[in-house]
Amino acid sequence: MTNNAVLNQIEAEIATNDVVLFMKGTPKFPQCGFSAGVAEMLSQLGVPFNGVDALQDDSLRQGIKAFSNWPTVPQLYVKGEFVGGYDIVCEMYQSGELQEVLKGKGVELSK
Repeated sequence: MTNNAVLNQIEAEIATNDVVLFMKGTPKFPQCGFSAGVAEMLSQLGVPFNGVDALQDDSLRQGIKAFSNWPTVPQLYVKGEFVGGYDIVCEMYQSGELQEVLKGKGVELSK
């Protein structure tokens, strides 16, 4: 994929989904513990999200890092805004801040 195609794909995912997790693997079959952890936190909150497998295409994996200026995957986006990677999301989840951010952006929590 060309850089523009990757950028367009990333922007489209973020624009068309309220919650997007760029991860290694899929929500049902994560390929790393950090991706599994963020997916599990979102599932615990009952947040519907779109998981994008960054391992399917190296240009996507590199492109998302450049897009966010963040060196690692997973990466969580809520309503078009980059929230963070595993460590940040985990801290926010444990403190209740993640739930507040989600609610504040109009994302329904079903649990």
